[in-house]
Amino acid sequence: QVQLVESGGGLVQAGGSLRLSCAASGRTFSSYAMGWFRQTPGKEREFVAAISWSGGNTRYADSVKGRFTISRDNAKSTVYLQMNSLNPEDTAVYYCAINEVGPGYYATQYRYWGQGTQVTVSS
Repeated sequence: QVQLVESGGGLVQAGGSLRLSCAASGRTFSSYAMGWFRQTPGKEREFVAAISWSGGNTRYADSVKGRFTISRDNAKSTVYLQMNSLNPEDTAVYYCAINEVGPGYYATQYRYWGQGTQVTVSS
């Protein structure tokens, strides 16, 4: 059974930073690409960032390029999302997920998901 547990969300003022973590268990973490998505009420889950199994290939949504950084530590089975220069539009529940093929952009490409962590950015 795969388990993904996100942490690090919270309330932050605009311009601030947060670092999200996603700890994986039950799979060979280092073999798979990982992604971060976010979702607000009434909207579809939105791609944020993805990283290949080695960490050598990363992808970002245009809305977060230059502000967010995805990274991973395979020894700790953990993927991170460093979020800087946050603005209220970044407010959402953030989810991490496993992609068994590669660092794709689409939620349908991801098989396993965490429960999400709330990020709220106040203006």
